[in-house]
Amino acid sequence: MTMKRLIIAFATTLGVSLSSFASPAVAFNGGNVLACDAPQVLSHIQNRFVWTDRHVLKRGLAIESIQRVHPNRTRFEGQYWSIPRLYCHGTAHMNDGHKRQIWWLIEGGMGFAGLGNNLEFCISGLDPLKVHGAWCRSVR
Repeated sequence: MTMKRLIIAFATTLGVSLSSFASPAVAFNGGNVLACDAPQVLSHIQNRFVWTDRHVLKRGLAIESIQRVHPNRTRFEGQYWSIPRLYCHGTAHMNDGHKRQIWWLIEGGMGFAGLGNNLEFCISGLDPLKVHGAWCRSVR
């Protein structure tokens, strides 16, 4: 693995903790997880994408808005060791005029040191190193 790929993987993983969010908006099957369309989730995605574009992609892109937000699926097996996961989907309106598909995953209790939630997101066509697999597979 090249050094650039390691840095990108580390940067995208490190900055996605949502532990600063105090109150969960939605609870499903015993796990407290923010809703797909929670304002703090959408603003975190937009801010994190700007940072990633500025430091990694260097294309001058930004997300102007995220529309048509809906849950894609939820996963919670019901055992005490299971991690509640909420998979979400929407359309990202970019500053270059294009609309791109965006997927994100909210994991309950998986923030830094197990505090808060974790958020991973992927925008179709903007994951050149396939950090989230081909076609954003790991967050679909």
